[in-house]
Amino acid sequence: MVTALLYGLGTAVPLLVGAAIGLRWTLPKALLASLMAFGSGTMIAAVSSELFAPAFHQAGVLIAGAALLAGAGVYVVANHLIETRLGPAAIGWALMLGTILDGVPENTALGVSLTAGGGLVLLVAVAVGNVPEAIGGAALMRREHDFERARAFGLWAATGAVLVLVTVLGNSLADNLSPTHISTVQAFAGGATIAVLADSLMPEAYREGGWWVGMATAAGFLVAFVLQD
Repeated sequence: MVTALLYGLGTAVPLLVGAAIGLRWTLPKALLASLMAFGSGTMIAAVSSELFAPAFHQAGVLIAGAALLAGAGVYVVANHLIETRLGPAAIGWALMLGTILDGVPENTALGVSLTAGGGLVLLVAVAVGNVPEAIGGAALMRREHDFERARAFGLWAATGAVLVLVTVLGNSLADNLSPTHISTVQAFAGGATIAVLADSLMPEAYREGGWWVGMATAAGFLVAFVLQD
C-alpha cells in the first residue's frame, strides 16, 4: 500500500509541478516542445513494453486489440467533442483530458504491476509525460481561456489526486482481478496513450519546436528503453 501511494505520488507531483510552471511562467517554445517530445518518446516505449506487450501475450490479439482500440476511441471521441465545442484553442483542455483518460488506466495498471515487482519504466514514462502535458495545458488554459490561476491549479490538483487514488486502488484490487482483466486495463491504457500522443502531444510539440523535436522523441524512447533492462 505504501509503495503504491509513493508510485502514485510519483506521477501526480510532476503533474502539479508542470501546472504550476505553466500558470506562472511562459517557457520558451523550444524548451516546451523538447519536453513534450521527450515525454512522447518515453510513453512510446512504455506503451509497447509495459502495457500492450504483456496484455497481448496474456490475453491474445482479440481481447488486447479490442481494448487498445477502445482506449484510443474513447479519447478520440472525447477530444473531438471538446474541439467541436471550444475550437482549436481547446488544446489545453485536450491535454488535461488526455492526462485523465490515459492516466487513470495507466495508473491502475501501475498499481497492479507493483504486485509483480514491475512498474519502474511506466512510472518514469508517466511522470516525464505528465510534466509537459501539464505545463502546456495549464499555460494554454491561462492564455486562451483566461482561467484564474487558483481555479486552473485546482483542476490539475484534482486530476493528480485521482491518479494517486487509482494507483492505490489498482494495487489493492490486484489480487482480486483475473489476468485477463489486468490485460484489458493495460491494453486500454495503451490505446488511450497512443491517441493522446497522435492527436495532442506530438502535433503540439512539432508545431512549437519544428523538425528537430524528433531527436528529443528518440532520446525519450532511449531513456525509457534502457530503464526496462
